[in-house]
Amino acid sequence: MMIYIKNNNLKFYCKSVLVFMLMISFYSCTSAQKQKEKEPLLVDENASESCLNLYQKLSEISKKGFAIGHQDATSYGISWKQNDDSVVVKSDVNEVVGDFPAVYGFDLGRIELASDRNLDSVSFVTMKKLMIDAHKKGGIITISWHADNPTTDGDSWDKTPAVADIIKGGKHRAKYELWVKRMATFIKSLKYNNQPIPMVFRPFHEMNGAWFWWGDPNCTATEYKQLWQETVQLLRDTHNVHNLLYAYSPNKLNPSDDYLKYYPGDDYVDILGIDIYDFNNAKDYTASVVNDLNLVRSIAKEKNKLYAFTETGLETIPTKNWYSEVLYPSLENSGIAWVLFWRNGRLDHHYMPYKGHSSESDFKNFEKLPKTLFLKDVNELKN
Repeated sequence: MMIYIKNNNLKFYCKSVLVFMLMISFYSCTSAQKQKEKEPLLVDENASESCLNLYQKLSEISKKGFAIGHQDATSYGISWKQNDDSVVVKSDVNEVVGDFPAVYGFDLGRIELASDRNLDSVSFVTMKKLMIDAHKKGGIITISWHADNPTTDGDSWDKTPAVADIIKGGKHRAKYELWVKRMATFIKSLKYNNQPIPMVFRPFHEMNGAWFWWGDPNCTATEYKQLWQETVQLLRDTHNVHNLLYAYSPNKLNPSDDYLKYYPGDDYVDILGIDIYDFNNAKDYTASVVNDLNLVRSIAKEKNKLYAFTETGLETIPTKNWYSEVLYPSLENSGIAWVLFWRNGRLDHHYMPYKGHSSESDFKNFEKLPKTLFLKDVNELKN
């Protein structure tokens, strides 16, 4: 049935309404499509709800400031270490500022050997307790993996080429699959309230450096990418590990370095990162931090991914006001989700102040700055 409208004014009005409705429909669809395009596609399409929540939490953090992290923060510190028989949660950071880090770094090195302790002598039983406690309190967990050399049975710093031996077709492939299975078993055991604890997994880091068996020139970029992809496939598809976000983190870039040279692809990375240390040269350090984080930010924005400062620090912290005057200005407007300082292993090897340290007052000032987010700050953020 067709209706003819003789009145020209009414005809014009109806046509205007129709055009307006079509425009609304078009822009609504376009807006919905753009929104859909902006949603991040995670490596694991079956990621646990807790993992999705972690990604959203990191995204919100990056809009407000950056979470402060510390490697092995609650495992040991200067002049103390955990008692495996009676774990008491403490940290050097909390002793100084009265708050814990928001990000807790742990390392799974030696889990592949079915050892009861990792490469830094932290009991995996104790580590599990500390991971659960950190998650329970609202902390964010990142895990690295300083795996032994599968070809020689040396440590991570044994530079004998090994990657070709453990990717598909390699002579030690079965050995590597066993290693990943052992790691997967541990990761899947990490639960709170019967829900998997979400974590950021940062394997095979600093691959553009020559100090690890998975680094340049100890393997090719093609071999490295294959190792990364197959490791994800083993964890995600073979062992059904669905509580991990995957972070890619090269070392500080030299002028000729390509950040994406070893990048295994958007389908295999959730978070972009970089590791940069200050070797008692604040000027060079800040220049590298600003330059490299700007590059990481531009790539992350293009790929619609989060990004972070995945390792940093100044060993023993001899530079006056290093946190507030050297580091903070370089990070203040960087947009990173977190910064992870390395461990407090010994008096001659630590990256966070402890009670009585010469940088204690500066770190307290650092904690009060608007963009530094410790555990209490992160818990106060509204997602």
